[in-house]
Amino acid sequence: MAQGEGSDPAAVVFDAIASAKAKGTDIVIIDTAGRLHNKKHLMDELAKIRRVIDRELPDADKESLLVLDATTGQNAINQASEFAKATGITGIVLTKLDGTAKGGVVLAVKETLGIPVKFIGVGEQVDDLQPFDPEEFAKALFAKDER
Repeated sequence: MAQGEGSDPAAVVFDAIASAKAKGTDIVIIDTAGRLHNKKHLMDELAKIRRVIDRELPDADKESLLVLDATTGQNAINQASEFAKATGITGIVLTKLDGTAKGGVVLAVKETLGIPVKFIGVGEQVDDLQPFDPEEFAKALFAKDER
C-alpha cells in the first residue's frame, strides 16, 4: 500500500482495488470498523468509499455488511438507518450471541429497513461466525433462560 497512517480512507480503498486488479485478485475485503453512526464526517467517508468502489468496480458483486452487537438494543435501528444511507447495506452480521443478549432488535431492523441478517457471531474464533438460520434464531430468542 502506498498510503500511510492518517491517509484518506477512500484513497486507501482506491489503492487496494488497484492492487487487486493488478494481481488478478477476485475478492477485496474493506473493513471500516469503528465508525459511529452519529459522526457525520465518518458517514461522509463511508459514502466516499462507496463511490470509489462503485466507480472502480462497476460490474463487481458487492456486499456491504453492517456488524451489530446483539446487546445494542433499539439504537440498532438508528445505526442501521444511518449506515444504509451512507453505503447501502446488503446485510447484517449480528455478533455477541454467545452471552445473555438475544439480539431481538434485528427483527425491528429487518421490519423497518428491510435489511436481512446474513451471519451471526457466537464467539471470537473464525468458526464462530455462522450463516444466519432464522428458525434456530427464533427458537433461541423465545427460549427460557436456563440459569
